[in-house]
Amino acid sequence: MATMRTTTLTIFLTFIFFCSTLSSINADIDLFCGKTPYPEACKTSMTTHGLHSYNPKVHSDFKKMTIQAAMEHTLRAQTLIESLGSKCRNEKEKAAWADCVELHKHSVHQLNSTINPYNNCTDSDKQTWLSTAITNLDTCRDGFFDLNVSDYLLPLMSNDASKMISNSLSVNKVEEPQEQTYENDKFPTWVSPGDRKLLSSRSTSVKANLVVAQDGSGRYRTIQAALNAAAKTNRGSKRFVIYVKKGVYRENLDIGSSLTNILLVGDGLKYTIITGSRSVGGGSTTFGSATVGVVGKGFMARGITIRNTAGPQNNQAVALRSGADKSVFYQCSIEGYQDTLYVHSQRQFYRECYIIGSVDFIFGNAAVVLQNCMIYARRPITGQEITVTAQGRTDPNQNTGISIHNSRVMAGSDLARIQSSVRAYLGRPWKEYSRTVYMQTYLGSLIDPAGWLEWNGNFALNTLYYGEYKNSGPGSSTARRVRWGGYHVITQASVALQFTVGRFISGNSWLPATSVPYTSGL
Repeated sequence: MATMRTTTLTIFLTFIFFCSTLSSINADIDLFCGKTPYPEACKTSMTTHGLHSYNPKVHSDFKKMTIQAAMEHTLRAQTLIESLGSKCRNEKEKAAWADCVELHKHSVHQLNSTINPYNNCTDSDKQTWLSTAITNLDTCRDGFFDLNVSDYLLPLMSNDASKMISNSLSVNKVEEPQEQTYENDKFPTWVSPGDRKLLSSRSTSVKANLVVAQDGSGRYRTIQAALNAAAKTNRGSKRFVIYVKKGVYRENLDIGSSLTNILLVGDGLKYTIITGSRSVGGGSTTFGSATVGVVGKGFMARGITIRNTAGPQNNQAVALRSGADKSVFYQCSIEGYQDTLYVHSQRQFYRECYIIGSVDFIFGNAAVVLQNCMIYARRPITGQEITVTAQGRTDPNQNTGISIHNSRVMAGSDLARIQSSVRAYLGRPWKEYSRTVYMQTYLGSLIDPAGWLEWNGNFALNTLYYGEYKNSGPGSSTARRVRWGGYHVITQASVALQFTVGRFISGNSWLPATSVPYTSGL
């Protein structure tokens, strides 16, 4: 009898201790989750999926837990979306669904990179990859709206993955990285000395791994065939150079995540041209319309024109879409009308490039700097207004934005003839936390005195961040600019420095290896 009483007492005390411990753990979780953008989703995730067994006594523990929760939700979302393929009722739904499958795989890859303890990544790296993961999910949804098929399949994809990633972004948030000193007009440190030499050398002197030539003088006649061959080689982390001789290549290129450290070198933007004509008007999503789409880390291109010829009547038609981390485009031309350059995600740098378009023709949610570039607006459809940028930040903690530095924004030859009849603006807020700055840039007379255009009424006017710093030219006066809460005339160099190569894209840690010239600061 005494033994039974002792056993009962032991069980009772153990139960009391367990309840007390669980209460303490839940209190810790409540405290940490209460500081995230989506506290209820955070608490539910931690208790539903067994994550409460890790008692988050310190911030670093909780940070790991939020990323793990984001990964679990994203994996479940991926599985669900893959299972919905058979429910597609038409080609448009199938196109949007296929984008979602690809984009969720990319998000899982980004979250894996963030979690991997052997990745030796910085907090800035993590914030970039988390920003990309949530952008991918946003892009998945956008595709259904592009094609006006959001009524059936999209509601079946409901999931809290975006909320979980948003919580991780909030927890992982870091201060802006400090600028590292680097001599002007040298390549940033994330570009190796070997890559610098490749980018600055004449194309004919580049030692290429593969040569593409339409006249048969190379190993391959199409660029895609060369990329397919590159995918089969065991290259490790070495730079893989594909030299594309002069010619017009009518191809749509998909440079996937397995194709890392690819360098495409052309014979110059007048001579090596990649062209396609996919568009939303033709049945593609904006994401899927790209003539060249690239996600392989470390991608670089030099001396190439990338073009979409769908024309203004076919709405969104992307020439280049980049979601490649630490990608570089040097002395390239990117040409289209609406949505020409899709700076989709990750860290990107454009130097001495031509970007040509009409509506929202530099758009997306990368952390990107365009430096010493020529930006030409071309004649749109009658009745359309020209908007140079449409930045797509959806979360205030994403480290993303478009920075245009030491460049020129002007009317193209076809627009110049009728410029007085068309209004042109520096940008408009595609998403709620849109962020764009123009610094030390020449703004031509095409720019309307208001400078910036609303997207839809008062949407995002107080949550966006638009800035101008020491610009010049007839369109640069800020005297009659918009009076939105999120618009800023930047007067302090310390503020402008936050959007330079050195700080905004941590360029000094990766650009020098490419040999592309760049200015780290102002």
